[in-house]
Formats: sequence, structure tokens, C-alpha cells
Amino acid sequence: MTDSSAYTPPAIWTWKTANGGRFANINRPIAGPTHEKALPVGRHPLQLYSQGTPNGQKVTVLLEELLALGHAGAEYDAWLIPIQEGAQFGSGFVEVNPNSKIPALMDRSGPEPIRVFESGAILMYLAEKFGAFLPPTSEPARRAECLSWLFWQMGSAPFLGGGFGHFYAYAPIKIEYAIDRYAMEVKRQLDVLNRHLATHTYLIGDEYTIADMAIWPWYGALVKGQTYGAGEFLQVHEYTHVVRWADLIAQRPAVKRGRIVNRTVGQPEAQLRERHDASDFDTRTEDKLNPPT
Repeated sequence: MTDSSAYTPPAIWTWKTANGGRFANINRPIAGPTHEKALPVGRHPLQLYSQGTPNGQKVTVLLEELLALGHAGAEYDAWLIPIQEGAQFGSGFVEVNPNSKIPALMDRSGPEPIRVFESGAILMYLAEKFGAFLPPTSEPARRAECLSWLFWQMGSAPFLGGGFGHFYAYAPIKIEYAIDRYAMEVKRQLDVLNRHLATHTYLIGDEYTIADMAIWPWYGALVKGQTYGAGEFLQVHEYTHVVRWADLIAQRPAVKRGRIVNRTVGQPEAQLRERHDASDFDTRTEDKLNPPT
């Protein structure tokens, strides 16, 4: 490793907005709203405020899976919160999620609205509400296994996204030490998954659960070479059991729908910026709204 420049931390840190690299404007060192902006409310009981990032995809995949099972109460409005524009710092969004991160959910099906923030919490809330994709309390071992993998993802993904992804793909300078450190951890995580999936169809055996829905948008995309342009660098093809699992989940119709909701990048036909009805998948993707001339 070469030491390109020595950095001595100052006695007191100050925020330099220009030094954050790509996506620097989605974070800041203080909480609270920066501007007044009420959130829209649609006609369905569930109001989702999100963007089609991996964390956002977790929730829309689950909602589409619930609808596919016939849970009419899972109908939802998915409103786009463009985080690159600072929409997550609007007063209405901060009321739903004081942490100013997508996704955030408002459940208006009861006498009083219920807010749920953090993607893992939303998955648990919806799975328990509809009694699906999470083993019941009468099966404590399977339930514990599912929740263990769910929390594994919540604890592990920051090393992949905010760690490896940032320093490898988005940081304004390439720092060998940082990339090496996070690459090592991401490969360790992939090996954890690969060893487990060698003997399991899904994360908890033959049952597809919210654990798979949480992990797939992050690690499924990674092993398919769709994340950070790092497929060759990390040799993701070596994790054959994760690749098999990723392909299996990608074939599910509800996953194909959920992964494009609130999406703002990629092919126009794979961008449904807002979803308010099932018919929107056929009529309101970007290729339909803005056809090429």
C-alpha cells in the first residue's frame, strides 16, 4: 500500500460539503427539516415514501408479494422521494422518519395513522400485519432464523454500500486502504451467504421470507455484476450458490414488479417512478410516459 498523502485530523471537525463525492448532498451532519413540504396522500391505506434503491426495493417487493397472495389490504401508493434533491429533508418526510432516510411508511388503515421507518422495521411490520413471509411465533426456531438473517442484512449492508460502494465507486479520491478494508469485508459477507445457501434454497430453507427480500436487492445485485461496476474486482462469479439464489428470486413476478417501483435510473421500461395502481406497471413506466421520438 502506498501512502499518497498523510492526513492529520484537526482538533475540531468541520463539515466541508464539497468533499463528499457523488451523492454527498443526501447526507448532512444535523437532523431536522430544511424546508416546509407536506407529503402527498393517496387513496390506499398504505402510503410509501421512497426511492428505488436497494432499501426501497425491499419494501415494494414485499408489498407486491403480499398483493400476489391476495392481501387486498396491502394496496399502496408509492410516492417518489428524490433523495438527490434533498426531498428527505422536507418537513412532512421528517415527521414520518426523523432520520431522513428512505423508505418510510404510513399505515392509515386504522383509527390513527402509524408511522414505520427503517426498511427492516417496515418488513417486519408488514409481515406481521398480514401474517405472511415471516414464520409465526408458534415456530420459534424458524422465526428466529428469519429474523437473524434480516438483522444480518441490516448490520452488514452499510459495509457494502456506505463502505465499499462509496470508496470504490463514488469517493472523489481513491484510497487504497479504505477500498481494501471494505472489499475484504464484502467478500467475507459473500462467503457467509455462499456457504449457507449451499445447503438452503432460501435463507431459511425452502421458505421464501422477508430475509430473502432484504438481502436480495443488495447482494443479489452485487453477484450479478449490477452494483458499483465491481463484479470483476470482487470476482463475484465465484459465489455460485449466491448467484443461483439471486437468479431464483429474480424470476418471481412480484420481484420483477417491486424492483422497478420508485426507480429513477436504468432502462425507461424499468422505471415506475410512482405507483398508485396495479395497472401502472403497464401504463406509467417511463418508456410509456416519455416515449422516444
